Amino acid sequence: MLSSEGLLALYLCISNDKISDTMKRLTIIYWLTTVMFSLWMLGNAYAYLTSEEARRLCAHFGFPDYFRVELAVAKLIGVPVLVLPWLKGRIKEWAYAGFVITVISGFFAHLASGDSVRDSASALLALVFALISYASYHRLQVASSITKSINTGSLTTIV
Repeated sequence: MLSSEGLLALYLCISNDKISDTMKRLTIIYWLTTVMFSLWMLGNAYAYLTSEEARRLCAHFGFPDYFRVELAVAKLIGVPVLVLPWLKGRIKEWAYAGFVITVISGFFAHLASGDSVRDSASALLALVFALISYASYHRLQVASSITKSINTGSLTTIV
């Protein structure tokens, strides 16, 4: 991994147009994957609370019925944390961690209850969306921080 000075040197070698294009691309990737993942989790939460099929599925996994409601509430709390741009830092990290644990656990719950890998694959797809959202979020944070430092002239002391 590059040091902050190395990242800065690399950043300074890139033209402003390239930086702007990269930021736009990262922003699109972030919002696309975050919104898709969030809608998926909201759909799951709604199903957990209203669907008889979700109740049967939780029983199939061997989970108590209240766990289905707990998962729904956690997802309903976590989605706004991911989507609201002014929520940053540890709370967003915890939301991502909770979703990743939930999705991975769902995949293994399917397998452990005898479902095929094909029937369990939707959990892996959700994991891919969550990981891309997470990675692009962090890349945007770094790029934004460097851009802000360059624009304010605070990087001149490092270079």
